[in-house]
This record gives sequence, structure tokens and C-alpha cells, in this order.
Amino acid sequence: GRRTLCTAAAVDPRTRGRGNVSMASNQPNEVDEVIRELKLNAGFTQYAIMSNDGIVIKCEGMERTKAIQHAHLVLDLCAKSKKYIRELFEPPDNEVESLRLKTNEYEMIVAQHGNNTLVVIQDTADKEHHVGEEEEEEKKE
Repeated sequence: GRRTLCTAAAVDPRTRGRGNVSMASNQPNEVDEVIRELKLNAGFTQYAIMSNDGIVIKCEGMERTKAIQHAHLVLDLCAKSKKYIRELFEPPDNEVESLRLKTNEYEMIVAQHGNNTLVVIQDTADKEHHVGEEEEEEKKE
């Protein structure tokens, strides 16, 4: 399919007013390495990196408007998940590291680190795996 890449432009505060804009994706760093490794996983289809304030910094495989929608919904889900896990469990077992949401066709993995959130969407439509699950359910009955 068609790959879409979106990146937020960041104005360098040292050159404010002079029109110098740098792109976050132009700087090779640890984040780029992690994304390269994630792309090696079978089923990897798209990702978005956002600030915890909901600003999409970088995304690939999804339109920018979809990435903004993901940012809004996922950050709300993260906040609620953290709140309820803290209420349900005692320290140190009450800190949410990541969220994993899975349907029959897709899997969304959300990880927050510092002031940023990474959302990865993978295609999990593995026909053999689903057939195996159905056979196991039939054996149980």
C-alpha cells in the first residue's frame, strides 16, 4: 500500500524570527533506530509519535488527520488506564508501561516515555493462527 509520512516542523528557538525551520526526522537518533527495528517485525504497518500534549511529531503509514485522532484518543486512554491501575494495584505493581490492544486483524501497542508517546499498529490477520484458535475451541467443547 501507499506509505504516508508526516513530520512536525520544529522552529529552532535560537533562530526565532529568521525563518530557520528544522525537521525532527533529519536528526538520526535513538528513536529512528527503534523505528527501524520495529519495521523489521512482520505485520508492522504504521506508527505515530506524539507529545503527551497531543501534538503529532512524526507518523508513517497514516494520514496526519488520523494520527491526530489517534493522539487524542490514545492519550485519553493512557491517562485513564494509569489512573485505574494505580487504584486497583499496590506499588510497585501499579505503573503502566505500555498498552496492547488487539482485534482479529490489528494490534495497537502504546508506550509512553517521558513526555512522548509511541503508537504502533500491526496487522495481525494471520489466517493460520485464527484457524488454530477455532480448532482449539472446538476440542474444548
